[in-house]
Amino acid sequence: LTASPHRLWQSVQEVRLVCVDVASNTEATVGGVMKLTCIYCMKREEISAETKVDWFYTGSASDYRRMLIYLYDREPQEPEDAEMYWKGRLTWIGSKDLQDISISIVNVSANDSGTYECEVSRFFELDSFKHSTTKKITIELKVKMQASVDTTALYSKIMMYVLLVFLTLWLLVEMIYCYRKISKSEELAQDTATDYLAIPSENKENPGPAVTE
Repeated sequence: LTASPHRLWQSVQEVRLVCVDVASNTEATVGGVMKLTCIYCMKREEISAETKVDWFYTGSASDYRRMLIYLYDREPQEPEDAEMYWKGRLTWIGSKDLQDISISIVNVSANDSGTYECEVSRFFELDSFKHSTTKKITIELKVKMQASVDTTALYSKIMMYVLLVFLTLWLLVEMIYCYRKISKSEELAQDTATDYLAIPSENKENPGPAVTE
């Protein structure tokens, strides 16, 4: 049996609706690449919606200056009036279905610390009426000179090295024990052979008179 085109289209719609809302990382390292995660899961009626995305940078609390740094309007693009500071440093890494509308910062600098806003608008028709929804996600980014040490990973590495050293020592002790045991067995065998060879040949052939009752 073959599925009808309508059923297939419904299946495609259901697959496209699979989405997991994930929070963005908020810590970056100077010189690295930072992904600013923005997820806006679609509802069933929003599948055919037109999506528009605006990314804003609002600076820090002491230097508030809200500016548009990147946008998606039919295609990802840099704003015409974007500051030179941001040009060529932002990359679109969103998904084709526009549920993931994330961007990344290339060659992160200390001045990138601050507040980022991902503002998503969807426009669609439902029952011959035009509707729109908007969602805003705020990311407080902190840039550090070096990546912070993951204590759990560090502890795991230390335990791994300790275990390797312990296993190596245990294997070495076992090898020494086996070597000594084999050497001792060979010495006993050699002593027995030497004692046997030291017995006169007549004693070997005539061990002694038979005992009679």
